[in-house]
Amino acid sequence: MGLDDKDKKLLRKLQMDGRASLTTLAKIVSLSIDSTNKRIKKLYENGTIGRFSVFIDPKKAGYDLVANVQIKLQNVSEKELNEFLSYLKEHPNVTSLLTTLGHFDFTCVIIAKNTQELEKTYLTIRHKFKDLIADWQSVINLKCYKFEEYAFD
Repeated sequence: MGLDDKDKKLLRKLQMDGRASLTTLAKIVSLSIDSTNKRIKKLYENGTIGRFSVFIDPKKAGYDLVANVQIKLQNVSEKELNEFLSYLKEHPNVTSLLTTLGHFDFTCVIIAKNTQELEKTYLTIRHKFKDLIADWQSVINLKCYKFEEYAFD
């Protein structure tokens, strides 16, 4: 599905301010409130807008540690893969889960309040899926310098 200029303007504004009023959004795209609302609904229904949310600074929310964990799986059946993915998607400390290309199959972001919680999370996941995990590499994020919205040309 292609995005026209009005869609891109709406998406830019919603990325910056997900609470922008329909009146404000309608003015930005020079449409009626009803037409603007229909466009936003369409973008949501077709999956362009995945959800409406806010960005929370993990440290200010009490999570002092943010780790990027790269995981390579081995000898995994479809059932085991689904169990692995379901477990990580439901885990309260896992905030992102991505399929990747390269040496590792997945990257997940794990948040923790302290080193003990991070270690417990690591050990729980690694133990539960010890037969599936071939390799695991993690990096602790120290500071976020950029968290940017998508640019639309």
